[in-house]
Amino acid sequence: MIHRKAFTFKMSGEESIPAAEVAPTAGEPMDLMTALQIVLRKSLAHGGLIRGLHEGAKAIEKHAALFCVLAEDCNQPDYIKLVKSLCNEHNVSLINVPSAQTLGEWAGLCKIDSEGKARKVVGCSSVVIKDFGEETEARHVILEYVRSH
Repeated sequence: MIHRKAFTFKMSGEESIPAAEVAPTAGEPMDLMTALQIVLRKSLAHGGLIRGLHEGAKAIEKHAALFCVLAEDCNQPDYIKLVKSLCNEHNVSLINVPSAQTLGEWAGLCKIDSEGKARKVVGCSSVVIKDFGEETEARHVILEYVRSH
């Protein structure tokens, strides 16, 4: 009897997470955090995600940023003030998420074990989206939120 082990091939920076964990059920409207998670993963896969303050500030100042995501639990008030003022100055929409650990996981700053669970998650206080990657329902949810706020 021959046993075959299933392999998943990943491109660099891409995570293999089952779609069932991220996608909502059919007919149910997608909430903002689920849509944000999907958009961040698609953007990461297409090279349109910028992580961290230095690179994010450069993208915002060059008018390459579509929107910015900031963690609410950042313990440095100057960091928060800088990101908010840059976004206000350059008319970049800002979305807040509750946790830097969650944002780090969504931005690909973690290892994925064999069960598909995130391990060794590194917190990330801000990310900037400069390219959505592909057309998804999550992108439309995010764009509607950005237009309404």
